[in-house]
Amino acid sequence: MAGRFEGRVAVVTGGVSGIGRGIAQRLAAEGARLSLWDMDAAALAASSAPHTAVLDVTDADAVQHAADAAVAALGKIDILVASAGITGPNHPTWEYPVAAWDRVIDVNLKGVFYCNRAVVPIMQREGYGRIVNIASIAGKEGNPNASAYSASKAGVIGLTKSLGKELAATPIRVNCVTPAAVKTAIFDQMTPQQIDWMLSKIPIARFGEIDEIASLVLWLASEECSFSTGAVFDISGGRATY
Repeated sequence: MAGRFEGRVAVVTGGVSGIGRGIAQRLAAEGARLSLWDMDAAALAASSAPHTAVLDVTDADAVQHAADAAVAALGKIDILVASAGITGPNHPTWEYPVAAWDRVIDVNLKGVFYCNRAVVPIMQREGYGRIVNIASIAGKEGNPNASAYSASKAGVIGLTKSLGKELAATPIRVNCVTPAAVKTAIFDQMTPQQIDWMLSKIPIARFGEIDEIASLVLWLASEECSFSTGAVFDISGGRATY
């Protein structure tokens, strides 16, 4: 569907690697003008996006500045895909390092909140918006030895449901996706045992592909997604039980 996003401006956080990069590439291929937000300054500089922001999403003021800068450069923000995230280390909950817990919550939950919070007034002014938050099947089911990650992604689900209901009477739609594991560089943060455990839980018996996640996200980011908001879309190879 070439041209589906012609005239649209899309912000993608974590947009130069992994799932975020795949989504950004697909959005651009279908006509969107991109504002990529990421901590990797070198990768952002090498991108062809018309606007970029070197950004730690845990800094609320920096997020707001990036949103304002994107509007100044591109005129508006129609779409936000909040993809930036980390897994954190693997430990039993009672042994989980407090500093590591705080960092995972700060990036995965508070960062998504800051980004959602920054773009909504911009979308309200324009009378249109699509927000897609990247959660995880871990937020539904809880992965052992990954309590911080699981809790943060459960929080993203709750945030999405709340914001979606708050904006339901407007032309802004807010949804999230809950992928099972997709083999990206984020696997480097996990132990082999954790990776094997995740694979064992997927009935399709393989990890997801970035392009499969991107296909779902692009529908949620499009005008076609008009009657769904505050919803959670499973893409877990059959793993989800609800």
